[in-house]
Amino acid sequence: MNPTTHEAEITAPVDLCLPDGRTLNPDARGWSRRPLHRANLRGGWGRTKRWDYWAILAGDLVVSFLYADVDYAGLADVWWVDLRTGRTGGRGVTVPAARGMHLPERPGTTPLEIHRRGFHLSITDDVDLTTRVSATWTERGGSAGRLEAAISNPAGHDSLNVVIPWTDRRFQFTSKHQARPAHGELVVGDRHFPFGGDGDDAWGVLDVGRGRWPYRTNWNWGGGAGRASSTGERGARHHVVGLQLGGKWTEGTGFTENGLLVDGRLIKLGDELRWDYDWAHPMAPWRVADAEGRVNLELHPRFDKHTRIQAGIIATETHQVFGTWSGSIVDSHDGRAAGEIIAFEELQGFAEESRSRW
Repeated sequence: MNPTTHEAEITAPVDLCLPDGRTLNPDARGWSRRPLHRANLRGGWGRTKRWDYWAILAGDLVVSFLYADVDYAGLADVWWVDLRTGRTGGRGVTVPAARGMHLPERPGTTPLEIHRRGFHLSITDDVDLTTRVSATWTERGGSAGRLEAAISNPAGHDSLNVVIPWTDRRFQFTSKHQARPAHGELVVGDRHFPFGGDGDDAWGVLDVGRGRWPYRTNWNWGGGAGRASSTGERGARHHVVGLQLGGKWTEGTGFTENGLLVDGRLIKLGDELRWDYDWAHPMAPWRVADAEGRVNLELHPRFDKHTRIQAGIIATETHQVFGTWSGSIVDSHDGRAAGEIIAFEELQGFAEESRSRW
């Protein structure tokens, strides 16, 4: 019995949909520690959304890259920010009707590639489960941009995989990966930003989405990774911690995307979290907690990535803030209702609210 969630754990591969490709498979309702769902989606044009979103948290540097098919369009981009200076850059492309873009039913099983004038992005997964990213682009000011990164997936490192079932025809499979070690280099013009390796922590974040969405959506998402210490019966211990936090979009479904990683082992949280922040003042602290006292966190933002898109019937606005988490979590991965308290300061991370009509 898992004392932290009522949700059913899936331990064997399962199809997301029934054979019609449109209706949620009842056996797909649940969560897993590995991506076990096959997203056999067919039809339902306009409501089907597929994406792989990555971010690398590397101290004063954040890099993200996206490959997505949202039916109306294909989207691909690379974005970066230097948190010390607030300088940002990167480039994105939009492909009408996502022509030529493909995301596999099982994430990570085929390369994701796109080539457009002045923009190239390639995301591949090796047999050793390392994700390799290569991208080149031209910055708005004319400088050349280049990203080379390797994001490992250590043996035994869990991810949080769950189906959120709004209805039998509206549902989302999401696979969230946190605290995956990363190393590589971002180059913009004559500036070089190496990250990871030689004791310089950098962490990969992955958000896989495959599903059928309602027209109006509103969600919170947060995450982070870093090193922390615990106190308990076994004395002081050192850990690598990953945070996976969600809200709003899962309410009323009976499932959440909430979990904690301690040394690669997932603690699935079945309860909704309490988010406290000010949409109008996103650079103020963001606080996230749960009713059981397992999560008590505060994010101090350093940068707000504010995006707003209005294109006919499609509109989206997002505040995604990057900064550092402080607070504590409870490590109960061994099945105990009570566990060790892990406290930390300045854990790299992010939080966001997104409001969309799409």
